[in-house]
Amino acid sequence: MMKKEEKISNLFKYYFDIRMLRILHLGAISGFPWVLIGSSLSLWLKEEGLSRSTIGWAGLIFGVYAFNYLWAPLIDRIQIPYLTKKIGHRRGWIVLMQLLILISLILWSFINPSENLALLISIGLVIAIASSTQDITVDALRIEQVEEYETKSMAAGAAMAVVGWWTGYKLGGVVALFTAEYFEKIGVNNYWQATFIVMSVVVILMNIALMFVHENSFTERVLCQKKTDEIIKNKLGNNNFLTNILSWLSGTIGGPVISFFKKNGFSIAIGILGFVFLFKIGEAFLGRMSIVFYKELGFSKSDIAIYSKTLGWITTVVFTLLGGLFAIRSGTVKTMFIAGGLMAITNLMFTLLAWSGKSELLFATAVILDDIAAAFATVAFVAFISLLVDRTYTATQYALLASIGTAGRTLLASSSGSLVDWLNGDWGIFFILTALMVVPSLICLWFIRKKLKLSEK
Repeated sequence: MMKKEEKISNLFKYYFDIRMLRILHLGAISGFPWVLIGSSLSLWLKEEGLSRSTIGWAGLIFGVYAFNYLWAPLIDRIQIPYLTKKIGHRRGWIVLMQLLILISLILWSFINPSENLALLISIGLVIAIASSTQDITVDALRIEQVEEYETKSMAAGAAMAVVGWWTGYKLGGVVALFTAEYFEKIGVNNYWQATFIVMSVVVILMNIALMFVHENSFTERVLCQKKTDEIIKNKLGNNNFLTNILSWLSGTIGGPVISFFKKNGFSIAIGILGFVFLFKIGEAFLGRMSIVFYKELGFSKSDIAIYSKTLGWITTVVFTLLGGLFAIRSGTVKTMFIAGGLMAITNLMFTLLAWSGKSELLFATAVILDDIAAAFATVAFVAFISLLVDRTYTATQYALLASIGTAGRTLLASSSGSLVDWLNGDWGIFFILTALMVVPSLICLWFIRKKLKLSEK
């Protein structure tokens, strides 16, 4: 008994490293923008009288997350004037993107959605581009907080990154919903516009806290990049403007892709990409329409804030940490299968809620179970991708795999509102379909599970 308790204690010690606190904040920086272009934007448009289909298709702005790997190599190499020298390469990029988000929120505060929907969505697209760009740097900075040989600390870091993301998303949602409801109750006409000013203050505070996140010197990375360029340039034979461009493009874009297929083999690589693309589609369909569903069922903004955001955040934090420990002890692949099954089962709870009508007990139960499943799924997914990455191309390969996962969640889930309309508003059937959406991804994982080349110990 003592030995078992000692083993559990040894596992938890990885969470008490000061670096985990920095990773927690980096995760929060990544999660916060999803509040702005996700639940806040959806509820804003809903309360302005726009249709479910319009709200669903507005979510296409999330599609940029699926393609951020295309410019990931540029972020790895291009230095931001002044900011890079003052605060570092990674932090310089993050601050620049946060500044774009801040400006966008201020612009949103002057817009009426019913009169300028196109402009509103365009600014939302700017937020999405800035957020997806900063995510590349955040992930790289998060990985660089831990040494390559510290495999258990890396797993703990993955869990803390997920906790941080949900902290930024859930608590950011609490601030947004309570602030919007407060402004609405005191008679502020454009209460959502006023709310975005408050959210701007949160962005500023996050940037201040970012200055306490340590960043290693990027000099060695720059030298390694130049060495790769020189090797390719020598193979091309000539030293001129054209060969310089070709060597740069080959080293920064082609290298990571070739490395991934070479490491895994073509068929297994395709299986991995298929699984990554499909795994969280059902969760995304549910998530995109959940706040609209809550509103139509009769729950107030404060109800949503308490049950879906505050309570959900606490549940997510606890079970993400437990999910991280489970992944360390049982293996990432096994955790992926369990997480997929949990996602399917918990989605069916929303069917019960839809068919029973407004029930705070069922609402709280469904939200808690959904957050437990999402916590296990997300931490397993982050760990899975991290184990697949070739350390020679960490930032670009991670961005590539994460983007493919996001593509499934955003591009396909954009039709979620149209699907509800096609079902004539039958939310129960909609949630049953979301439960079935995880099956294809688990089939992909089953066929490739024994041939995966993971650096897992």
